[in-house]
Amino acid sequence: MKDLIQQELEQLDLEQLKQVFKFIAFLKLRPRLVTNLTVDETNLAVLYSEFAEADQELAKLGMSEYAELLINED
Repeated sequence: MKDLIQQELEQLDLEQLKQVFKFIAFLKLRPRLVTNLTVDETNLAVLYSEFAEADQELAKLGMSEYAELLINED
């Protein structure tokens, strides 16, 4: 497998080699990223609640602005 990869690498130009290098760096980093992704469901519930409240407030503001635009449109 390494020989096949080496043969392919020898055919690439400098830009393509840079992309391969970046991909290899990503592959090395990926396991650390994946293992650090844990979900705290308690914190998630709090965030969901906060965002739900904010969404409701924005919806109320949007509806009042929409109603005002309709009145002004006539």
